[in-house]
Amino acid sequence: MITGRKPKPSQLKLVTSNPGKRQVNRKEAKAKAAIPAPPAHLNADAVEEWNRVATELYNLGILSEIDRAALAAYAMVYGRWVQAERAIAKMAEKDQLTGGLMIKTSNGNAIQNPLVGTANKAAADMMRYAAEFGMTPSARSRIAAQPPEEGADPADRFFA
Repeated sequence: MITGRKPKPSQLKLVTSNPGKRQVNRKEAKAKAAIPAPPAHLNADAVEEWNRVATELYNLGILSEIDRAALAAYAMVYGRWVQAERAIAKMAEKDQLTGGLMIKTSNGNAIQNPLVGTANKAAADMMRYAAEFGMTPSARSRIAAQPPEEGADPADRFFA
């Protein structure tokens, strides 16, 4: 298994000036810009987030049908994060001392609320997926995308 940095898509190499002067893959697969429908298994919070970001990603020219699973994974962990944070907030209403961050075991020992771990893991996963789509400030600083032209593939101008 080869490890190391993931290869940068050719379109991004071209729009970010390819500072390493590495060869551009002229035969790289291109996906047509589109807004895929959200999968039925997403919960309401995940669908709300899907609807919020899908149009923006399409307008940036970086979303296609093939990205459906990756965007679903992002939306799903977003929904999980929101649910965990909501549950912690509800517990915090009854727990003035620790704000729902700690719970007591059956032995009476105080431990971290498992929901805190769930929320932290979901937040970390969410940020990892968000970076794949350029949805963080640092990820956006590395790309220069243009909205798709009506009926045209945004990558066509680089691979003519």
